[in-house]
Amino acid sequence: MKEAPHDADSVNARLLVQAGFINQLAAGIYTYLPLGLRVLTKIKTIIREEMQAVGGQEILMPALIPKAPWEATKRWDAIDVLFKLKGAGDKDFALGPTHEEVVTPLVQQYVKSYKDLPVSVYQIQDKFRNEPRAKSGLLRGREFAMKDMYSFHASLADLEQYYDRVKQQYLSAFARCGLDAIVTEASGGVFSKYSHEYQVATTSGEDIIYQCGQCRWAVNREIAEVKDGDACHRCGKGVVREVKAIEVGNIFKLSTRFADDFGFHVALEDGSAGKVWMGCYGFGPSRVMGSIIEVHHDDAGMRWPKSVAPYHVHLVSLSHKDESVKNQIDEAAQELHDALEAAGVEVVWDDREDVRAGEKFADADLIGIPLRLVVSEKTLSEGAAEWKERHETEARLVKLEDVLQETKEWLAAPERLTSHG
Repeated sequence: MKEAPHDADSVNARLLVQAGFINQLAAGIYTYLPLGLRVLTKIKTIIREEMQAVGGQEILMPALIPKAPWEATKRWDAIDVLFKLKGAGDKDFALGPTHEEVVTPLVQQYVKSYKDLPVSVYQIQDKFRNEPRAKSGLLRGREFAMKDMYSFHASLADLEQYYDRVKQQYLSAFARCGLDAIVTEASGGVFSKYSHEYQVATTSGEDIIYQCGQCRWAVNREIAEVKDGDACHRCGKGVVREVKAIEVGNIFKLSTRFADDFGFHVALEDGSAGKVWMGCYGFGPSRVMGSIIEVHHDDAGMRWPKSVAPYHVHLVSLSHKDESVKNQIDEAAQELHDALEAAGVEVVWDDREDVRAGEKFADADLIGIPLRLVVSEKTLSEGAAEWKERHETEARLVKLEDVLQETKEWLAAPERLTSHG
């Protein structure tokens, strides 16, 4: 789009819609267009790899859940954002905002003994929450992507050990997505003293947390016993500061709450019936996608990290009135495109003929792919392509025969990310 949508209430909503990554059907309900789906898929791939690293097994549960399991946990009327609907035969169903009611009796069917534990299963699936006010683009939706993992253990000690392992693995997952997530203590509700949120500091955040500048300990304002300027309770050295942030994930120790509701016990070594302890681990791919843009953008558009960018390279060929020169430009761009793709570099090529250079460059900045390569009459006179990384202000010429090797080295190099959100 030439102009940003007039009703966008956040940076991610404005830029993702304007750049053609997502399309809004209704408040909090979006279609992922080709560019946006590529990003979302890459985020999900990172999550899968990190969950497999902690022994998670991927499954896919139904989004449509009958009323009975909700009644077993007494949550049919307790969850205020539950989408409820009537099926044939006047049967009641809900669209899943979470899946404890499905996964607990599911695992119960297969786990009978302490020898079968621990086990951890996860899914990546759309969730549904009847938000009274969906807003902020992908940050608060009525339908959204979620990775929810559930672990089952024969003892509290084993749950705590696994919980700490996942807590650290989450930091790796967020870092790979280009986010510096802050592990933040939050209310554990009826399950435990604390749960842990993963918060990303940004001026557009909806949450307020207090964080120590020395040891990075953080707590959500909702349970905080500190205030801005206090000494850190954890290390005693740093000062706690108020920070606006976006929650991108959370993890809970569920204790035996749901296992007890379904009468889920296992046979212990001595033959007695033992309790089953559960943990829950949430990670929002779509919310992460929106958060990346809230953090990584500038006045011209988005600035995707290499790991989740829809493409690695945005190739731009500038057309020419002279047919002979135009053919030379097209041929050089085609060769460059093919060489990069053959080497596994993902390239999107802007070969539009009736669009001015300035408009192509503005579109490239808006879309935010990390590396822009330009082939034009001017660059070909030097036997080169223009190289410009999205976060840099200056461009440089790279010989055509060197572009492939430099691109490979650039892709392999650690990312230098700076927050502008």
